[in-house]
Amino acid sequence: MNEKTHLIASASADQTAELAAMLAPALAAGDVILLQGDVGAGKTHFARALIQSVLGVAEDVPSPTFTLVQTYPAPVCDIWHADLYRLTSIQEVEELGLVGAFETDICLVEWPDRLGQLAPAHALTLAIRTSATDEARMINASWTDVKWDNKVSRWNI
Repeated sequence: MNEKTHLIASASADQTAELAAMLAPALAAGDVILLQGDVGAGKTHFARALIQSVLGVAEDVPSPTFTLVQTYPAPVCDIWHADLYRLTSIQEVEELGLVGAFETDICLVEWPDRLGQLAPAHALTLAIRTSATDEARMINASWTDVKWDNKVSRWNI
């Protein structure tokens, strides 16, 4: 499969949240979004906005840094929000039950490099980088699975 990419400039935290809200209605069971970026890049901010958009309410969405995984019951399927920063082995990832959720739920994974070979090939990867101003971000979206073509087109690419 050929990898497709698109670079998106976000001028503010609000605009980043809008990008998440635009993608949210297109998500379905088995959709996995891998969120890459340094500490403070905006991974949790994007995930929070997306989760709240799917749920349709201003749900409290804490960072799963210490709990590792937070799940949210949504109308179509559960949403898993994982932060793998503190994990040190593939076995720890397997113990979370995240791999099974990749097929049955919507999954948002921060620090996906910890997945190693368990990273699903059908995922959308969003590499978020800080930019010149405090709130500006560059988001590099990449995917190989054609199911993302229409979903990502919500960003008018």
